[in-house]
Amino acid sequence: MKKPEPFSPRGLPEPLPPGERILWQGAPTVTGAFSRIFHARLVTAWFALAALVFGGLAASDGSYASALAMAVPTLAIGAGALALLLLFSWLVHRTTVYTITDRRVVMRVGIALPITLNLPYAMTEGAGLRGFSDGSGDLPVQMKAGERVAYLHLWPHARPWHVTQPEPMLRSIPEAEKVAALLARALSAYAGQADAAMPVIKTRQRATDRQGALVAAGAR
Repeated sequence: MKKPEPFSPRGLPEPLPPGERILWQGAPTVTGAFSRIFHARLVTAWFALAALVFGGLAASDGSYASALAMAVPTLAIGAGALALLLLFSWLVHRTTVYTITDRRVVMRVGIALPITLNLPYAMTEGAGLRGFSDGSGDLPVQMKAGERVAYLHLWPHARPWHVTQPEPMLRSIPEAEKVAALLARALSAYAGQADAAMPVIKTRQRATDRQGALVAAGAR
């Protein structure tokens, strides 16, 4: 009898090597992608301001009908743009699979052209956490010197503004603190230094965000 082909877990390009275990899998939340990747709040504010300005200019002659004729189409276009961004957010959620194993982080990303990025712990320097008030958060993975993944290959799964030294980032994942703690333990266990001091990756945050200090030292 022919031996069955090894099973490839969801989000992985091939079966796991012997001894490797999946610790966690997840994806960006739709609301997180909508508000933080595609900046829905800024888009809303821009169209609202544009409608106010255009309507105000049209109303300068005292005609409220002209003001509405300018403001309403602008708001309708803005609503259409937000609907399109919401669709993209859902597609990012549906097509992304983040996987954490006891040896690496794997990111299957891409809507039209899916790619799989393997990030072995031997290539990583550390990982940080930026938590948000809804319990979700971003986990940037800092690569060791000499290890680099192109920013365009990563976007939007990359730490913002780190273009010259791109950092892969698990974006807007649910229960981010638990996942960060799990990743920290996996990195420390792989490095064989669970009791070592752990460096913190500093990130900016809004007043409503919670900055986490859960970080793991990279493998040696």
